Amino acid sequence: MTTTNLYLSLCCMAVLGLLSCQPSENKRQKELPRIAIAGIAIESSTFSPALTHEEAFRAREGEDVFSLYPFLAEGEETRNRAEWIPTFKGHAIPGGIVTREAYESMVKKTLDMLRENGPYDGLFFDIHGAMSVEGLDDPEGDLIVRVREVIGESPILSTSMDPHGNVTERLAKHTDIITSYRMSPHEDAMESRKRAVDNLLERLESGKGKPAYKAWIPVPILLPGEKTSTRVDPGKSLYAKVYPAADQEGVVDAAIWIGYAWADEPRNQGSVMVVGDDQEKVSSTAEYLAQSFWEVRNEFDFIAPTTTLKESLDMAIKSDKKPFMISDMGDNPTAGGAGDVTWTLHEIFKRPEFKSEDGPSLIYASIPGPKFVEAAVEAGVGEKVSAEAGAIVDDRYAPPITLSGEILAIEHGDASAETEVVVKIGSANIIVTKNRKPYHRESDFTRLGLNPRETDIVMVKIGYLVPELYDMRADWVMALTPGGVDQDLERLEYKRINRPMFPFDKDMADPDLSARMIPSSEE
Repeated sequence: MTTTNLYLSLCCMAVLGLLSCQPSENKRQKELPRIAIAGIAIESSTFSPALTHEEAFRAREGEDVFSLYPFLAEGEETRNRAEWIPTFKGHAIPGGIVTREAYESMVKKTLDMLRENGPYDGLFFDIHGAMSVEGLDDPEGDLIVRVREVIGESPILSTSMDPHGNVTERLAKHTDIITSYRMSPHEDAMESRKRAVDNLLERLESGKGKPAYKAWIPVPILLPGEKTSTRVDPGKSLYAKVYPAADQEGVVDAAIWIGYAWADEPRNQGSVMVVGDDQEKVSSTAEYLAQSFWEVRNEFDFIAPTTTLKESLDMAIKSDKKPFMISDMGDNPTAGGAGDVTWTLHEIFKRPEFKSEDGPSLIYASIPGPKFVEAAVEAGVGEKVSAEAGAIVDDRYAPPITLSGEILAIEHGDASAETEVVVKIGSANIIVTKNRKPYHRESDFTRLGLNPRETDIVMVKIGYLVPELYDMRADWVMALTPGGVDQDLERLEYKRINRPMFPFDKDMADPDLSARMIPSSEE
């Protein structure tokens, strides 16, 4: 063979090699599962007069959805395991019932994007489970049915939820894998979402497909999160049972939902769900967790000392610990309160202790007051302002309050509040916001020039303290104040929840906690 012929032969072999590799590479790419991402999430109190509109959801669409999930960031291992199709993801601060117009608009956007980008092998369904919508029971169940109508029954649908959500039989049927956070406060929220995604990927990559069995058990218990925190027993030991239950051979995942206490709907109650391939383990594990939940029902109590506002203030004023934190619970915006009830502020300013600058230092976070904010911005820092705040949405317990004092700080640009103002009245520093905002972090205060660690009393519109506030507290009490998320559930007028229900019917007979096997979404 001549040198020229040898050279040509080698070239041909190289080209043939490249051509033979190319289909294999394309095939590898094609074998990656196509997984959509969608979800709408909010806690909605039906006992609040507030309405939640679409802009409250701060929706992400398309590629922007990836920013919500660090484990799906570019270059992350999970990102490379599938062809991801992010569609619509809306998540709102808890609030009042969602308008039907807002809900239908968000559902339409979700379905349109799913329709445009199919087909799919799977879908990651990221919801809360306590959304209430005007004229619609079980919105999450409605949403999942409408999603199925677009994507079909064959894709594997994996759902991630908050334990304060509600699981209906309809939601259980149309999902294939389901999980929930196992910690309250929800420090494992992102970990739980990743677990939902990992479970979905494992079933697709292994070829196992949908888990063969789903067991669902409604548990007739309706309690607030402030009584069911996993920081203390019985919540701590109850949720500790979920980890080994979910790790059994033949079980894909297991979860307990406390349910959402501040919506008066038939679905609101506790629940348990287990999915897997071993029918006996799935059903017996669900029954074990449900029975464990029921057995400790009488042991649930508030996570911190709980009393009236007057006694809370008395305790804080007498204490030499700082900061002494008080949770103003009844209007907690992180649970669905309107956030603008002024009852507590009216009571504070009746106290003589706070009338002088020499009194106990107090920070109150916060009260929405767009008129006050406008007046403060016009006047400027260091000036005196007198204007009304609060009770624009919820004036059932007290009217708007006139705040008169010196403006200490004005900050613009917060994603929730938009504009924040600090006004000093006697020894109290009141944070007034253009829009409602929950105060969770030390930086929420320090950016306004406040030092909560050196303040005698810090009062926040919240229930149980989130981790950063909990770590900051020197002492803490929860005040039973009125509002749309009143912790004294028996003061609320429930009309539609299923009865009997604990704790409203304390002497009720033991319920049937046998597993209800839910058919596949394809049946």
